Amino acid sequence: MNKVSVGLVGFGLSGQVFHAPIIQSIDGMDIVKVVSSNPEKVARYLPNAAVVDSLDNMLSDESIDLVIITSPNQTHYPFAKQALLAGKHVVVEKPFVISSEEATDLIETANKQNKKLSVYQNRRWDNDFLTVKSLIASGTLGDIASYETHYDRYRPQVSDRWREQAGPGSGMLYDLGAHLIDQALHLFGKPASVYADLFAQRKGSEVVDYFHLVLTYENMRVILHSGSLVMQHGPRFQVHGSQGSFIKYGLDSQEEMLRKGGLPGQPDWGKDREEWYGELTLMTDGKAETSKVETEQGSYERFYEGMYQAITDNKPVPVEAEDARNTIRVIELAMQSSAEKRALPFV
Repeated sequence: MNKVSVGLVGFGLSGQVFHAPIIQSIDGMDIVKVVSSNPEKVARYLPNAAVVDSLDNMLSDESIDLVIITSPNQTHYPFAKQALLAGKHVVVEKPFVISSEEATDLIETANKQNKKLSVYQNRRWDNDFLTVKSLIASGTLGDIASYETHYDRYRPQVSDRWREQAGPGSGMLYDLGAHLIDQALHLFGKPASVYADLFAQRKGSEVVDYFHLVLTYENMRVILHSGSLVMQHGPRFQVHGSQGSFIKYGLDSQEEMLRKGGLPGQPDWGKDREEWYGELTLMTDGKAETSKVETEQGSYERFYEGMYQAITDNKPVPVEAEDARNTIRVIELAMQSSAEKRALPFV
């Protein structure tokens, strides 16, 4: 088996919880070096990985094939470009970069260097989203009229972390919003227009911590919503079509399992609680009938399985950088739309 040697940039929540455990579960991939200011922490989780204090030290290692950028958002563009120019394949943590111009430059650089570039949109493999995707693809709901998804939280206190400090790439639109936008574009493609309402909802907040986006399509509307003061959560997904509706509560289990030390391959990996199975309502003989739909199994590992195949067998990357650029463009238009209080065409 061909081996892919991995360099991990950053070992905060993203690197420690969402990347390292998944990579460790993939045959043929090995984290050999980590850029971190906390070598003791890295050693507890990755005892065989060398820890260096700079990206330069990592990139000088010719044995490293793939560099994964999990550092704060404003570092994504310069770090990814430096890694591509050093001849490495690159994965960038979502949302990718700050601007669509930066995204275009990285895509062009990767093409010139003949290197793979992908963005870690792991929530394409959430169990609830996979179920929604399957239902839509099967035609069970008919022509989709509206698609609404929420990623709400109850976090009344502002935290002292970079995501909640004023600056480029901070705030929930770049964080949770990037997931919801990517899922919607993955299902339906580019919208005709974007309308958004954004604001700092919590007392003392310096960043957007509430968003409500409406993406318009010819015969359909997509609503993407997140708030920071939602103690009692409503449905995660509401999808309505010409033949029926699907309503789904709850949140994919993989993040919680990873935080507790779980790994792909465990018996309950990616599985949903039975009480959270979605409800499908269809018209049968003139009568609306509702049934439970078993949630598909979540599978974050499919991202890095895809990256392994992309690097070793020249397969397509699991998430195209062009898709991530479209997500960034929606974020840019959302910010402009909210400031100008009008819908803007997607261009």
